[in-house]
Amino acid sequence: MSDDSVFLYLGVYPDTATAESDLEVVRELHASKVIGTFDAGVATKEADGSVQVRRKSSRHAGWTGVAAGAVVGLLFPPSIIGTAIVGGAAGSVVGHFWRSLDRGDIKELGELLDSGQAALIVVGKDRLDEEFRKAGLVAQKHIQKELKVDAKELDKELANASAEITTAERNDTV
Repeated sequence: MSDDSVFLYLGVYPDTATAESDLEVVRELHASKVIGTFDAGVATKEADGSVQVRRKSSRHAGWTGVAAGAVVGLLFPPSIIGTAIVGGAAGSVVGHFWRSLDRGDIKELGELLDSGQAALIVVGKDRLDEEFRKAGLVAQKHIQKELKVDAKELDKELANASAEITTAERNDTV
């Protein structure tokens, strides 16, 4: 295992627009090197009860929402997940998270995510909640967990999954 720590931050919001606004703040914190992140994304609960991972284009090539999709895939049964992002590409990332969180952590994260209409999910190299508080993120509730994963291996898995998704999207548009 590498010496780098990996943290999962999950904040819940009353609506998608507010969560996406905070995602932009996270991107700015990363760009100014205040935080080191692997990935970030917004998950939303739809009217039919399904959960979607919303993906917005990003200047950061690796930010595909794979980590957010993997977290959602870990917390909810596949039947209510409305996105393919937790499929094959994110499978190995889900495995990393599954091995690093105990059942109590998974239950706590799932209940928190279920308490709002949208969630900002960030996987980063640094303790995130303090910097997010300083930056004025407006999550109604939030939680941070340290993941017991190899940071370099996770980074590699995210890069592979991102490349797989990018290739699949390119093939879909042809």
